[in-house]
Amino acid sequence: MTSILENNRIAVSVGYDGSDFQGWQVQPGKRTVQDEIEKAFGLICASESPRIHGSGRTDTGVHARGQVFHVDPSRPLSARRWQDALNGVLPDDIRVYAVRDVASDFHARFDAQSKQYRYFILNAPVMPPELRRVRHHVRKDLNVERMREAASLLQGKHDFLSFSANRGKPEQSTIRTLSRMDLEVHGSELCLIAEADGFMYKMVRQLAGALLRVGLGELSPADIQQLLSEPERNHLAPTAPAQALFLWKVSYPEWSSHVCI
Repeated sequence: MTSILENNRIAVSVGYDGSDFQGWQVQPGKRTVQDEIEKAFGLICASESPRIHGSGRTDTGVHARGQVFHVDPSRPLSARRWQDALNGVLPDDIRVYAVRDVASDFHARFDAQSKQYRYFILNAPVMPPELRRVRHHVRKDLNVERMREAASLLQGKHDFLSFSANRGKPEQSTIRTLSRMDLEVHGSELCLIAEADGFMYKMVRQLAGALLRVGLGELSPADIQQLLSEPERNHLAPTAPAQALFLWKVSYPEWSSHVCI
């Protein structure tokens, strides 16, 4: 691997509370995660802010525990010094968990093997106020077993057109491979775990919306199977609220952005 003296490219694992951001990508006049991180690099390097390249975008209100980006900063600091320096100037709703020296041809998006998202649901009569920005509140009882049955049908390679939103341009392909689609239950809290080689626009939130409808008795597992067998955009898989969604980890050939804190 190229040494840090010959190549300044680093890969950074970062987490953020997306509540007060208009998503990941830079947008004029709006507060975004990418913009805040690029400004932090500019402050540390005392130069023009370098462009960072994320593993993917997250939408307004979506959080991350393991987003990854790469960047070619103008200063050759060690990984640990980069972590300390960035956390020293970033706002409190963004934190750097790890920094790695990577090869000059590493790309955070194109080298990613898989991504894992987690969607958190509180199935209880009352939402504790401290969870309101990171959970989706469902008061009615959910049929967990039916949701698990439906989730198992979604796992594998399918055309997920029925579970995607129109971004204003056609997708090259709507076929994806869900290597994992689980539902974990911890008391009144449910966690949907979706891992795949790639996701379409709002796909995870629509998968969550469809499974929630199954849990509420509005759809059956057979309906989910039909959406896979006869893919088309419709209103049967609604987009679940953004605040409960986390980009949990991004996996690469030799490492993963997962952090244990």
